[in-house]
This record gives sequence, structure tokens and C-alpha cells, in this order.
Amino acid sequence: MSNRPTLFAFRKVAVAVMLAAAMPVAMAWTSKPVRMLVPAPAGGTMDVIARVLAEQLSADLGQPVVVDNKPGASGGIAINTLLAAPPDGQTILVTLTNVFTEVPHVMKVSFDPVKDVRPVAAVSKVTMVLVGSTGLPARDLPSLIRYVKANPGKLSFASPSAGTVGHYAGMIMNQKAGMDLQHVPFPGSPPGLTQVMGGQITVMYDNMVTSLPLIKAGKLRPYALAAKQRSPLLPQVPTFAELGYPDIDFSNWGGVFVSAKVPADLSQKIQAAVYRAASKPRVQERFMALGMEPAPAQGLPELSQALRTEFDRNAGIVKAFHIQP
Repeated sequence: MSNRPTLFAFRKVAVAVMLAAAMPVAMAWTSKPVRMLVPAPAGGTMDVIARVLAEQLSADLGQPVVVDNKPGASGGIAINTLLAAPPDGQTILVTLTNVFTEVPHVMKVSFDPVKDVRPVAAVSKVTMVLVGSTGLPARDLPSLIRYVKANPGKLSFASPSAGTVGHYAGMIMNQKAGMDLQHVPFPGSPPGLTQVMGGQITVMYDNMVTSLPLIKAGKLRPYALAAKQRSPLLPQVPTFAELGYPDIDFSNWGGVFVSAKVPADLSQKIQAAVYRAASKPRVQERFMALGMEPAPAQGLPELSQALRTEFDRNAGIVKAFHIQP
């Protein structure tokens, strides 16, 4: 199948980031050091996104941008630190959107994920992929479905945790394809992927950041991508939509957030500076090397609406499948 739609979409993103790059440095929002909160420990995906951005922002602004890792409470510690800081733009948050669109549905949080924060820039997208052991007899999604149906009650699927989009995708796919894969949650992707590679778990719905290196190394077989279009990172892998399952469309994006109390004009200045930094080729290359695609530049209203839409969609899935906290 041709991957022209994917290339077209990729070029659209490139145009967007080039436009962002043309924004003048005069739009920089501060002449003081910036504190960049990260709701995860050093070394993880969110931390790497933050450090790549911080380095470029610091160069652009001529001011230190200090990454402050505050893991814990599934993002709550960092988010509450953001909300407690003065709304002057000197404290920002870098995270993946799942801390706002997934976690609040399965954990009690002390903030409103769609009212207390404002997304100001989406800089990278993390797409989900269904992977299985290379030892499975099924070589594509239709044959995988047939294999599962031929072994009722015997097979399972992994997710990085209960209540995540990996869990949602497995439940929806079971329903749509008439499968009975049993859900096995893990504390993160690596232990689940180890079980899949070892054949103890049949398949896993995982993000490309952790799965892509193992796919490239020939240790995992990709079956389908949970996206509207094919990925330039795995152009040979079809999407679930292509294969007749358009509801399996899940991805998180990484970006910058501020308190909703930060004035809109200041938020726009932060957005311009972040998009300018994110558009630099070396920043884009770092993100792609990590298994992330560029996220299209969007305005403040569009980003807020996208966050709310994803939050509401996930709320409906949690209710429909009786997913418990």
C-alpha cells in the first residue's frame, strides 16, 4: 500500500515547524531563569523531551532553563507544584498528555485536568503499536485474530498499566474482533515486553518509544499502529484503521503546559518560543531517534480542545468497560 498520505502529513508538520522557526526571538517571554517541571524521574521519555527542549530554549532565550524532576502520585506532585507557583510564566511543565487524559480516570487527583492547566505547545507525538513475539505463527493482524479465536481462553495481552490506553485498546479490540485475550497489566512497558518476547504473554499494546528499538532489532513483530496514518518510523506497518478497526486510534503527545491562571498573551509568547525551539533540526532529530514523531503546531484553543476531547473519550471507555481505579 502506498505511504503517500503519511508523507503528505509529515510535510505538513514540517511546514508548521518552519513557520514556528520564523517567529522572532523578540517574542521570548522572559529575561529570567525558567523552571521546567517534569512529572517523572531522570532518564525516562518525559525527562528526555524536557532536557532536549530546555537546552534549546536556554540557547534561544539567553537564560538558564532548569529541569526539575518531580516524580510521584502519577504526575500529581509536579502538577500541584506548577499550580502553586506564581502564574508569571517562570514555571512551566513538560509532560505527556496521559497524566491529564488517562490517570485522572483511574486515580484520585487533586486537580482538574482540563480546567487547572493550559497546554501551550505540542512538540512530539508518541504512537501506540501492537507487538508480539517473532515466534508467533501469526504474521499479520487478520491471522493473529484467527490464531486467538482458535485458542479460546488460553491467550493474553499486556499493557503498561491498568487504566492506560494500552488497556483501552485491548478491550476495544477484543470486542470489535470477537477475541477473548485476557488483560495482564504490568508496572511499565519493559517487564511486559520481556514477557511478550519470552512467549508468556501473546501480544502487547505499547508505545513506539519502548517498542521501536526491539522491533528494529528483530525481537518483536509489529502488527498494527493505533493511528490515523502510517508512521514514517515504521512505514511498512499498517494502521488499525486500514485493517477495519478505526476505533483503535490512540497516541499521546508531549509538550509544554502552564497554569490556567497564566494570562493568554503570556501563554502565546511561551508557545512561540517553544515552537521555535522545537522546530530546530537537531531537536527534531533527537525526538525521531527516540521513536517520536513531530506534533503539528496548534493554537491555544485547539490544544485545549484536543486535551478535553481525549479526556472525555477516555472517560467513556472507562465507563463502558467498567475499568476500576
